Amino acid sequence: MQLVVSNFFEMGNLRHYIELIAKVIESAGVIIIAAGSLFILIRYLVFLSVKKAKSFADLRRELGKAILLGLEILVAADIIATVTTEPTMSSVLVLAVIVLIRTFLSFSLQVELEGKFPWQKKQE
Repeated sequence: MQLVVSNFFEMGNLRHYIELIAKVIESAGVIIIAAGSLFILIRYLVFLSVKKAKSFADLRRELGKAILLGLEILVAADIIATVTTEPTMSSVLVLAVIVLIRTFLSFSLQVELEGKFPWQKKQE
């Protein structure tokens, strides 16, 4: 038992498991974006076919929510992946740019969905 525990915590094995966890979380983010978008589009088309009026703005809002959730999960995966990244300046800069872009996309989607900036009061 002690051999298994010590083998698990060896740096090479631990790095492998952390990379695997990051990949699984990244995959979950991509699946949420893809499956959520597909589900929302199919639901929109079904509503159109049965003449229940669902506006294009509702479709955009729901698609934005699916994308926003997926982006948040992808940022979490990037943060976890930093644990296993070699701390070279180029790898840190690449990771920082990826997180910055995804965070900016999340922020701009949230502003578009809510119609206000986070620091503004909610409109009555």
